[in-house]
Amino acid sequence: MRCLPTRRAVLGAAAAAVGSGLLAACSGSEGSATGSRTGHGPGHGSDRGSGSAHGSGSMHHGGSKADGPAGYVDPAGPEVRAAEAARKATGPVTEVKVTATATTLDLGGGRTVRSWAYGDRLPGQEVRATAGGSLSLTLANNLPEATSMHWHGLALRNDMDGVPGLTQRDIAPGGSFAYRFAVAHPGTYWFHPHTGVQQDRGLYAPLIVEDPKEPLSYDKEWVVVLDDWIDGVDGATPDAVLAELRKGMSTPGAGGSHRHKYVHMGGESDVLGKDAGDVVYPHYLVNGRVPEDPSVFTARPGDRIRLRIINAGGDTAFRIALGGHELTVTHTDGFPVEHATTGSLLLGMGERYDVLVTAQDGVFPLTALAEGKDGSALAVLRTGSGTAPTAATRPAELQVRPLTADTLRAAGEAVLAAREPDRTVQIRLTGSMTRYNWAFDGIPYTPDQRHPVKAGERVRLEFRNATPMWHPVHLHGHTFAVGTAPGGARKDTAVILPGGRLTADFDADNPGLWMAHCHNVYHSESGMMTVIGYQL
Repeated sequence: MRCLPTRRAVLGAAAAAVGSGLLAACSGSEGSATGSRTGHGPGHGSDRGSGSAHGSGSMHHGGSKADGPAGYVDPAGPEVRAAEAARKATGPVTEVKVTATATTLDLGGGRTVRSWAYGDRLPGQEVRATAGGSLSLTLANNLPEATSMHWHGLALRNDMDGVPGLTQRDIAPGGSFAYRFAVAHPGTYWFHPHTGVQQDRGLYAPLIVEDPKEPLSYDKEWVVVLDDWIDGVDGATPDAVLAELRKGMSTPGAGGSHRHKYVHMGGESDVLGKDAGDVVYPHYLVNGRVPEDPSVFTARPGDRIRLRIINAGGDTAFRIALGGHELTVTHTDGFPVEHATTGSLLLGMGERYDVLVTAQDGVFPLTALAEGKDGSALAVLRTGSGTAPTAATRPAELQVRPLTADTLRAAGEAVLAAREPDRTVQIRLTGSMTRYNWAFDGIPYTPDQRHPVKAGERVRLEFRNATPMWHPVHLHGHTFAVGTAPGGARKDTAVILPGGRLTADFDADNPGLWMAHCHNVYHSESGMMTVIGYQL
């Protein structure tokens, strides 16, 4: 195998002087988690060689134990192991095997594409675990590139978080990695790679953590995964789109006929502002199906249905409504909120909402508009006879302003106890479509970045958006309370509007090195990422 340098490998070289050395950048050994440097550049610990990642979640497996980054908690260090032991996972162990592979996917309506996926289905097979238990999932990489797996929204042990070059080695082609960790909190989550723009292929699936003491009463459960799709359509790939976006809109031909047809600027939203996204997608999907041939969920009139809605898109916010029904919001990002009713919801990339509906009699559209873009996704609720909705159907509920997370209040144990912050971290969102130079504080991501915190602190993150575009910001390994007033909704992903601010308070109770980044996959891969690091 030949190892070619990538942008991240070059950036990662700067980390050698900061940490104790450089992670192995390439390995030809079977089962290595190093592989070609297509993931995030090195920034953790010393050279651990090219040992196999089979059966291990630690970067130390297959190589000698090495010191972590100077002054910071090692992702596989004793502090992380102690935090994992404190979770006391005495419940059932869920064991799963997943294969990432190149495959042909059927999007419905006679449309097939070649892409990468978990198995041969889109989304990947959902995984269900039980809060208080453990998840043991082995990912086999049959892709032509290195990959990884991130558990979006989970407060888990740091060396299982799935960020190559920070918490684990890349999983090389032909290799595998055994993720095993305690699952502490019930809720709606999902998993996807944290390697390049792979998430904008078919590599994603729902993760539902069931509550053994479930307080909600409902008859049926409907998992709804929203996505924007480009891979394999007329030869397009997310990597080619990213390469085109990186040219910026100020280069010759910008906005004209020489621009790639999938590059987008503008697209106004009454909620998100005058620039709703960077990419024009040919398809928008619900549960892997195009609106011309939607998936159908069947129930009986009067059934109480719990919808678990996940936005797995790369560059698109969705405004979603179920025609003829009122939505009762019960959770956001896995945590309970005081119940709120609405006709529609807005989900940024990475956000999740749980809602309850009481099914009416007939056939109803579940429509997800691509906010500020042309197009929509569709699924169908059928409880009786009636004419099926079409791709052009627009429920009246979509015409009113959608509910957003800033209007919600945390409920029960999700309420973050009142406490003044011990530390405030200020982060400015910078960049523009013109130059495509997305970053935090004007500095593109390098793995040696650290915003220091200490265990036991109440930390306040203050994000200020100095860009003309909205950004869904995601924090790994923690949930935060939105806003400074007591009782803000608990989130791990939150939308920051153009020129807007987000105050996010969290308790530093999960030691390690944790990513914070924009969940627009093209923005993060262009540099809008940083690390929250626990100091020793």
